[in-house]
Amino acid sequence: MEYTDAPSTQTADTMLCPNCGLRLPKDAQACDRCDWKREGPVQTAEGTASDAMAALLSIVPGLGHVYKGYRGIGLLFAIGTLIVLGFSGLAAIASAGFGLGLAVFYWVGVAMHAYAIKDRVVPSEKDEGEQY
Repeated sequence: MEYTDAPSTQTADTMLCPNCGLRLPKDAQACDRCDWKREGPVQTAEGTASDAMAALLSIVPGLGHVYKGYRGIGLLFAIGTLIVLGFSGLAAIASAGFGLGLAVFYWVGVAMHAYAIKDRVVPSEKDEGEQY
């Protein structure tokens, strides 16, 4: 008697349907047995070069957002930086300098947001190269 609960072996050129488990070709767009359809291109969880550059530009809070195409929110983060520096300066006076840590948390938060937000400015598909 064959043990049926054992997981089936999956080869490199096939995939399992996420809904019903039917074995499909790796590039299948839909399942024949159920209603599953592939949503769009598969996206990885890895960041891109523009994400790292936006986080790096966030040394000046808001500049990373402007780099990614979000001018309005970049301006709000730049203005917010002045407000946060004012309040953290007051907290630093009251706490022997430890209140400046609030500004560090804000700065790290802005850099993380600039890294995570999607690009609004999308590079063109056709790269024309350098012009001489």
